Amino acid sequence: MASSLCDQCAALCCRYFALPLETPTTRRQYDDIRWYLVHENCAVFIEKKTWYLAVMAKCKHLLADNRCGIYETRPRICKEYSTDNCDYHGGEYDYDKLFTSAEQLWDYALEQLKLDRQKRARQRQRQQLKAKKPAGQRKSQTQAKSTAKRSSGKLPRVSRATFAPATNGSARNGQSGAGNGSIKTGGIRLPVLRRGG
Repeated sequence: MASSLCDQCAALCCRYFALPLETPTTRRQYDDIRWYLVHENCAVFIEKKTWYLAVMAKCKHLLADNRCGIYETRPRICKEYSTDNCDYHGGEYDYDKLFTSAEQLWDYALEQLKLDRQKRARQRQRQQLKAKKPAGQRKSQTQAKSTAKRSSGKLPRVSRATFAPATNGSARNGQSGAGNGSIKTGGIRLPVLRRGG
């Protein structure tokens, strides 16, 4: 009988579970998450910008040989779990952040809340400066910036665009020549996609 990856593992995936949490944005929400961490065998981690509560608790159906005691009737989550990226051969777990104590989380929370306050203050300053300028002045400044960008060559102006069907010659110029046609602008061919048949 062929050996499986699970035969070599100490059932790492059966010794904890993780639940997604709502991302905290207020002092109260951080404090609620801190409450989890004053309990034993709990951790909180962030992975790909998602927060999770990890509870280190062994499955009550895990046998002494690290096999499942209810394998045939195990929950759907267990059935769908794959060894493609399991805890056994996944290497070091790459958390964005890992909190194992309430103090760690609270230090992080205070730092994040401070950064959020600074960000909101900058946004308010920008809005106040924008509101102080007369409407006509804001419009003329926007037009002047747009004209300056076009004249500096940052925004290309397409003029006298003509439609020309793609030919085999366009394939030599780096175009696909698939019969979709192209726009010719000053010697540059731009592909044009047609709808339907």
